[in-house]
Amino acid sequence: MQSFFEKKTNQWLTLGLLALTWGSSFILMEKGLVAYSDTQVASLRLVFAGLVLLPVSIRRIRHLPKKTLIPIFLVGLVGNGIPAFLFTKAETVIDSSTAGIINALAPLFTLLIGISFFHLKARWVHGLGILVGLAGAVALLYDDMHIGGKAGYAGLAIIATVCYGFSINIVKGYLHSVPATEIASIGLLFVGLPSGIYLFSTDFTQHFSTHPDAWTSLGYIMILGMVGTAFAVSIFNMLIKSTSHLFAASVTYLIPIVAIFWGLFDGESMDIRKIIAILTILVSIYLVNRKT
Repeated sequence: MQSFFEKKTNQWLTLGLLALTWGSSFILMEKGLVAYSDTQVASLRLVFAGLVLLPVSIRRIRHLPKKTLIPIFLVGLVGNGIPAFLFTKAETVIDSSTAGIINALAPLFTLLIGISFFHLKARWVHGLGILVGLAGAVALLYDDMHIGGKAGYAGLAIIATVCYGFSINIVKGYLHSVPATEIASIGLLFVGLPSGIYLFSTDFTQHFSTHPDAWTSLGYIMILGMVGTAFAVSIFNMLIKSTSHLFAASVTYLIPIVAIFWGLFDGESMDIRKIIAILTILVSIYLVNRKT
């Protein structure tokens, strides 16, 4: 499978597939929130994702070198667990397209964290890209800063992208010898188990008899967990290991476009502020990915 990613064309096709999958995740979260609380949606997502890859994680966890378990745990926590809860909580207030645009900041934080903690070398153009990206984020959130509490929820989504930055650098820096599917499956096992325990301490099963959209929302969350998390994370880890971590992170070039499309389809508004913000962030990602 790894040889598939050696071809540049396949790398870009995979990037597009991931963008379509993850760009759809934000509207799926929103649909899940119709019947369930934000913590229930996040927990269900992680449980479904962990269950899909459970056969792999059970078979392979005993054979992994002990030194890789902590990095894999951290990848599961900051790459899947924490962002799942943060983004879902954020979407109780902000719309799905805004969440998708904020997600585009991931390459900036990947670079910034790589420079700060992982000895990644950068040029002046990369620093310029970070500044432009932050300007785009401010443009996106400017109006929300004047609405009590709303900017705080957008801030949760930004923190989630910081988590992605740490996760990508950990995979590239410490798990280059571990198969991508094993990283995803065992990482999701680590976060899926406590999520399942928490889930059954809530009243989520009562929703099946009390909420008319409970089963429909559960279906959306199941797709979110199985496809948007288990499948996508496995493929993404393969892409990180076969390319640069910045190339892999630039899947966020396309994620906002998909998220905006689904938002418009679902009746969300699109104003000039969002258009300026996404264009600014895309320019920043281009600068961050410049090699010279």
